[in-house]
Amino acid sequence: MVKLESLKKSNQFKRVLNEKKTHTEYFSVFSAKNFIKQKQKSNLLISFVIKKKIGNAVKRNKIRRKLKAIVQKLSKKKGAINKDYTYIVFGKSNAYAQKQDVLLPLMEKSFRKLHK
Repeated sequence: MVKLESLKKSNQFKRVLNEKKTHTEYFSVFSAKNFIKQKQKSNLLISFVIKKKIGNAVKRNKIRRKLKAIVQKLSKKKGAINKDYTYIVFGKSNAYAQKQDVLLPLMEKSFRKLHK
């Protein structure tokens, strides 16, 4: 199982946000080539962000958990997510009502689109 490691500092977020990006109606994914020393090579550098404008804490956490679960599933698929990149996933309010079965292929397509 791949461990998800989060970004910690503001300058790390800024650097990733200035690189490649792709958007859907449920989330936006930003990526940049790894520039941070990882604790372990098997870790995936990815952060999940949801604006405070989106509902209350319960709703935001549910969106975050749903997106994390999808990334965990994709990390088990060979070649779906490139570990040589750092990612930021911005969740949108539409993701709350949508099922994981619908979001999974969209997320996979977004990751593939970033690495063409």
